[in-house]
Amino acid sequence: MTETVSGASTSGAATGGHGKGLTLERVFSTPGVHPYDEITWERRDVVQTNWKTGAAVFEQRGVEFPDFWSVNASTIVTTKYFRGAVGSDAREWSLKQLVDRVVKTYTKAGREHGYFATDADAEVFEHELTWLLVHQYFSFNSPVWFNVGTPSPQQVSACFILSVDDSMDSILNWYKEEGFIFKGGSGAGLNLSRIRSSKELLSSGGTASGPVSFMRGADASAGTIKSGGATRRAAKMVVLDVDHPDIEEFVQTKAREEDKIRALRDAGFDMDLGGADITSVQYQNANNSVRVSDEFMRAVEDGTEFGLRARMTGEVIEKVDARGLFRKIATAAWECADPGLQYDDTINDWHTNPETGRITASNPCSEYMSLDNSSCNLASLNLLKFLKDDDTFDAELFAKAVEFIITAMDISICFADFPTEAIGQTTIDYRQLGIGYANLGALLMAMGLGYDSEGGRSMAATITSLMTGTSYKRSAELAAIVGPYNGYARNAEAHKRVMRKHQAANDTVRTMHTNDQAVHRLATKAWADVIALGETNGFRNAQASVLAPTGTIGFMMDCDTTGIEPDFSLVKFKKLVGGGSMQIVNQTVPRALKKMGYQPEQIEAIVAYIAEHGHVVDAPGLKTEHYEVFDCAMGARALKPMGHVRMMAAAQPFLSGAISKTVNLPETATVEEIEEIYLQSWKLGLKATACYRDNCKVGQPLADGGGKAKKDAADAAAATEAAATKVVEKVVYAPTRKRLPKSRISRTTSFTVGGAEGYMTSGAHDDGELGEIFLKLGKQGSTLAGVMDAFSIAVSIGLQYGVPLETYVSKFTNLRFEPAGLTDDADVRMAQSIMDYIFRRLALDYLSFDQRSALGIYSAEERQRHLETGSYEPVEETGGAAELIESGPSSQAVVDAEVADDIEVETKDTRGAEAREVPAKPASEAHTTAELLEKISGTAIDSPLCFTCGTKMRPAGSCYVCEGCGSTSGCS
Repeated sequence: MTETVSGASTSGAATGGHGKGLTLERVFSTPGVHPYDEITWERRDVVQTNWKTGAAVFEQRGVEFPDFWSVNASTIVTTKYFRGAVGSDAREWSLKQLVDRVVKTYTKAGREHGYFATDADAEVFEHELTWLLVHQYFSFNSPVWFNVGTPSPQQVSACFILSVDDSMDSILNWYKEEGFIFKGGSGAGLNLSRIRSSKELLSSGGTASGPVSFMRGADASAGTIKSGGATRRAAKMVVLDVDHPDIEEFVQTKAREEDKIRALRDAGFDMDLGGADITSVQYQNANNSVRVSDEFMRAVEDGTEFGLRARMTGEVIEKVDARGLFRKIATAAWECADPGLQYDDTINDWHTNPETGRITASNPCSEYMSLDNSSCNLASLNLLKFLKDDDTFDAELFAKAVEFIITAMDISICFADFPTEAIGQTTIDYRQLGIGYANLGALLMAMGLGYDSEGGRSMAATITSLMTGTSYKRSAELAAIVGPYNGYARNAEAHKRVMRKHQAANDTVRTMHTNDQAVHRLATKAWADVIALGETNGFRNAQASVLAPTGTIGFMMDCDTTGIEPDFSLVKFKKLVGGGSMQIVNQTVPRALKKMGYQPEQIEAIVAYIAEHGHVVDAPGLKTEHYEVFDCAMGARALKPMGHVRMMAAAQPFLSGAISKTVNLPETATVEEIEEIYLQSWKLGLKATACYRDNCKVGQPLADGGGKAKKDAADAAAATEAAATKVVEKVVYAPTRKRLPKSRISRTTSFTVGGAEGYMTSGAHDDGELGEIFLKLGKQGSTLAGVMDAFSIAVSIGLQYGVPLETYVSKFTNLRFEPAGLTDDADVRMAQSIMDYIFRRLALDYLSFDQRSALGIYSAEERQRHLETGSYEPVEETGGAAELIESGPSSQAVVDAEVADDIEVETKDTRGAEAREVPAKPASEAHTTAELLEKISGTAIDSPLCFTCGTKMRPAGSCYVCEGCGSTSGCS
């Protein structure tokens, strides 16, 4: 960034001498022993390849990690967080170097700013923080690992909120600030409601452009910066108040663009995710949210009118039917997943700094909500690490960890750098923090609690309450030592009021079992301390907690689940040391079964069933009342949408900010269901809600043909045909059949489309030109067999009479009917029907690169080359037909190979106790858990592919994360 503001020079209050510093006791580390010396370290080779091409995209050999870190965790940390040029001596090669770089920077700043009573306390802090990090108990957010302790600006925040006023200077400054934030790999959000609507006049007498117009410029800027300097989309949030006169235009922006995408796709343009023509579509680089008020929501309930207000005067200039507008919001979300809702009155009712200003916006993932021109640095705990051998949650240990972590997070503001002066000043004055957690879904399952159950929600509520209560308690203790935040005095009463609201919410939690009762008792004590200490000392931090997506850092901690999310699926894709991979059943499944009283033989049978089917329905010996414990985000027993909403509502009263999470709905969901989710979210006290209906967006994970080149080729062919008709009108064309030789080159291809198996044999002339095809579908009836035979004969005769293969390809690709979905072909990963797959495969086998390019059909290698170089063109083209291998028809006995013997994999729980061995088997052709679940279930998962390594991503909060390389779709 060209403009960087440091917090060090303006944080003098930190050394104000209010107290003698913290006196710290060791909890995790051992006196006289460095945390590194208690660990067995091993050297590994990290070689990351693109699964489509097999080419190495990253290589660093001999890196050092603890022996209990998974291959995936060490790979992601090595590729994402180690600093220095790859291959140079300056490159970091050990986790020790990475952790030391960060922890020693924090400890040094803590000493300098008076956080520790003695040098011995500073050493305890350093050792405890080091122990927690190397044992994967928590992680800072990614910018800390990127920047702290390096020559780069010490940016520790991933979340920013900007502001824009109703002036051209402010609007252009918005473009500038947002651009620099995107360039640095972070995201930002802002509210455009101060900009005059297109229904209001300018001082010159003209009509204002309106915020939606200015959104176009910002969207184009974000898209340009993304394509120029990164492979992931820009992360941004755009918010508009529901009483803005342009609200209906704002609501419809992305839905109208989705209609445009469909029209262009049907016209032959390449409108898939990452396609050549998708960049012409607007508003695709932002998440949109409508900021609704209680007044509006009550009008929706009552069926009354609602007033839209002028930005300059506040007067009502138009009245609309509230239910009608609400229906338009839900319809747009049904069509394209935007907009989400943010509940303004709820947000500001929990605001600790109302005297400074209202909360008007959020960060891109909606978990950080605070003042304009502010930032938040995040850290998340791995909840499963605090599950004891007796399957109870160690609340006391958890609280001790929170104390150390929140202290470190506050110290970081003393030395942090910020992208703009305004953001730096606000962050220094209010010191907003965002502690959170990951692995909630795995924790609940291991404890035998259903995610969508009263017991599960009670456990989540008490843990969240304890986390935030302990954080504010430590914040009040820090205020006594280094002073409250600069803005506390003017907001003291409001801040203490919100603390009492948190305490009151804690008092209303209904505990369900002895485990959550123990956590609740500790949380109740923490909140009592918060009230007492805050009254005397004030608070060091305006905010303390959020629930972030924990995408990349979740993998760093070897978490099964991210943020507040349930488990994604019961089967997992696991990388092995030395290369290779295998399919395993989620490690928490056998632990949960043991917790619920099942015997070893029963556990073995149930786990084996899950390994084969991917779900627990009809698993041998499993009681139906226990099914809910194993409900996941995807699969046969996917959680109901309101189950997600109720879990968010359980945690929300105990968070300073909000929750990054999207409520997923099936493709069959209705607009009314989305309305109900938005309405119930408001009633249940959520601060924000977003919905995503499967397959509501046109773009597919891989380009599936089409494109402008295809349209141009068709137009050119039509023009040529018309011209020929005019010149030689009297000529009668008599086609001649070019028969195949008795012995000809052939190729047999087995394929699977959406779970349906089939075989295709294609025969060619001596010159390599396709002349015939034969199709056979597995398990087909006599009628369908006859139809396929007739279709094969018709196509074959057409080819022999001179119908170009390109014509068949252009006519039969993009036909949509069942079976459709994932295939087992690396070059054609998704197919809209069997015909779509067959003719794509024929094009790849028999057409030249130029011919396929005109049709928008490329191999996996060519698509990867385009991502890396911007060109599909091969260095040296080889003809498809020349590479045919002579072979006979495939035997009907060809089936997927099955592994005869299970491989026993030793797994360990988070406290070191050995768990029951889980059967595993090679992961076949899947490359991530999402692809594995697709293969097992035969249903497609509506997630994008990773631009870095080409594998299917999975949901994490309100975005997506790649299991293969740790990349995220816009959040850290």
